[in-house]
Amino acid sequence: MSVSVVMPAKNAAAYIGEAITSVLTQGNHLHELIVVDDGSSDNTIAIVRGFDDPRIRLLTNAGTGVSSARNAGARSATADWLMFLDADDRLRINALEILVGATTTRPDAVAIYGDYDRIDGNGRPIGKRSLLRYRQKPSGNVLERLVAGNFIVNGGIMIARSSAFAAVGGFDEALRYCEDWHCWCRLAALGELHFVPGCLMDYRVHGTNTMSAARTAQDFMPAVERIFNDRLISPRLPAQRVPTLRRMAEVHLMIYAAAQAVRFGRYAAALSYVSMIGRTSPSAVPRAITTVGLAYFGT
Repeated sequence: MSVSVVMPAKNAAAYIGEAITSVLTQGNHLHELIVVDDGSSDNTIAIVRGFDDPRIRLLTNAGTGVSSARNAGARSATADWLMFLDADDRLRINALEILVGATTTRPDAVAIYGDYDRIDGNGRPIGKRSLLRYRQKPSGNVLERLVAGNFIVNGGIMIARSSAFAAVGGFDEALRYCEDWHCWCRLAALGELHFVPGCLMDYRVHGTNTMSAARTAQDFMPAVERIFNDRLISPRLPAQRVPTLRRMAEVHLMIYAAAQAVRFGRYAAALSYVSMIGRTSPSAVPRAITTVGLAYFGT
């Protein structure tokens, strides 16, 4: 089995060389690396062309956004499985081997995913997520769990069947945030997702990350609306559970926004999110405080 890695890139010159190298060292399971430049004005394209490897293909996109770039790469891909790795992140050694290996025991899975750790702009480990290295995440029919909150987080820790990705229509290019969560939910509506323990990717946290800028919890709410009104997803949810699941999704995003605010030193914003959680779901406040506290200490 082989994997096409799709890497959207825009002004990624500072990191894309390291990201590409991490892909090219994955061994025989790598079929191709498709870099989709989305209107870079730096020397991103020159760096990509500097790699002399027949597995690399460079496409250009008209600067229409990361979802459009990912979809363009997926349409061009020819392998059985797809991975979406951002140009500022990097795969761990044997990541593809671990993911593809898991497909042999889960032949009906539409996607296999793992976990990640965080690094800074210089590639140094940050935080204490390594303390969670043995944690388990859901496997099997995960749709109800997934609509209540995105536990996959990043496409660089997952491979999805190319046929399944095409069947769900790819990423919704109209969503500005959480388009990946929506896509994962559509995949989960189609079939089973399975988790393999272990850290497969380093997620780079730096000043130009999409999520490092100041965002409000409301920025993420259009994705909730999209998920719970999706004609593929909603019929597969128990009707009596939908109000509860939707409230859980909203609280999940508020907690995420609060944790991100703490990580980037926006403590007043974090406090306002916790207050918002208290008004929406008082029972979720202890979990929110715990998560924010863990974020403060880097976990």
